[in-house]
Amino acid sequence: MFIDTHCHLNMIVKENFDRLLTDDELKAVQTDIEQAKAAGVTTIINVGTSLVESLNCIELARRYKEVFATVGIHPCDATITWRDDFKTIVQKVKTAASLRVVGVGEVGLDFYHKPFDKQRQKDCFKAHIELALEHDLALSIHVREAGEELLYVLEEFSKQIKRAVIHCFSQNQDFANVVLGWGFYLGIDAPITYPKNELLRNVVTNTPLTSLVLETDSPFLPPQELRGKKNHPAYLPKFVQVIADLKGVSVEEVAAVTTSNAKKLFRLDG
Repeated sequence: MFIDTHCHLNMIVKENFDRLLTDDELKAVQTDIEQAKAAGVTTIINVGTSLVESLNCIELARRYKEVFATVGIHPCDATITWRDDFKTIVQKVKTAASLRVVGVGEVGLDFYHKPFDKQRQKDCFKAHIELALEHDLALSIHVREAGEELLYVLEEFSKQIKRAVIHCFSQNQDFANVVLGWGFYLGIDAPITYPKNELLRNVVTNTPLTSLVLETDSPFLPPQELRGKKNHPAYLPKFVQVIADLKGVSVEEVAAVTTSNAKKLFRLDG
């Protein structure tokens, strides 16, 4: 079995973001869940990116036993009023167990999408780190074109953070070595199948399987064979063979070890 540790089911079933799902859309998610289970993906961590999308994640986790939620504000969604939204995030985290919230995220730094406010992103990121630490929740961390500054922020908390993953890992080996030294996991997605992505394949080759978790980031980042199409959790097994080949193990071993890793990361039952 597989665990998709980073998915956006709420974004698969709608075209426009940052609005609450309709009842029909909430029901439509069932199709993706069933298709995922048929492919061996039995558990999905559905990841928040804004207040509204975090509320959608909570509702999906409430409706479907296969789904757990994380809540947080993505760096690109850290608007001038982010602190107001964060207050509601805090309230939800206070009752995390009853809401099936297992992590804080997707949070971090993104200096790719312009315009951006660097200090605002850092303030927002630090607030989420402190929230995760206060409530002993996993961190799902986003980084794009901000590797050095992200490490600088994380270093302050590195001895306190016990459970974290660098989502959709795309950094170099030096970056990997630092976060692996802190005990973080690397989230591996379908870009490992992209022909030009030798960097990621090398990092995976050099990283113990016990430090990897699997993700789809659906509806984004489909496998090479499906580029240009919407991604789904059911497609997760399509890139596992690449990891197995790089590590010189069976697909079954990749599944077993990464599932164990995901359960430790998010403290999932069973």
